[in-house]
Amino acid sequence: MNIKSLLLALIFALTPVMWAQEEPAQAPPGPGSGDQMRAQHRQKLMEMHKQEMRAMKADVEKMNSSLAQMKTNVAAIKDPAEKARWQTNVDMWETLVGHMERMQKHMESMGPGMMHGHGMGDPPQPPPAEKKPE
Repeated sequence: MNIKSLLLALIFALTPVMWAQEEPAQAPPGPGSGDQMRAQHRQKLMEMHKQEMRAMKADVEKMNSSLAQMKTNVAAIKDPAEKARWQTNVDMWETLVGHMERMQKHMESMGPGMMHGHGMGDPPQPPPAEKKPE
């Protein structure tokens, strides 16, 4: 797999995570509905987080499987130059898979509200009402 394929795979893997941080525009809430909307939003984020974590875990498992196959194939290469080329490729993939595993563990430990408290995971607030002079 070349670097373009790697970047494309990372884009597809991380795009849903970014979507989970966005909240679609909605009509202004009525009185008393803010708590319910926050609870629904939190529940939606939790479910999306669980889905993304399952997908990321499956991707990492597939990558580890492919990496193991690559290592087996490299061991069978006799030409030193070709073997060195493929070993470099294996080393790069080991680094990437290790990074993905660390990201997965970090995301699992943070949970679905990892952006709460930073103004990015909360529902958008309506603009302050302007007082007009009488």
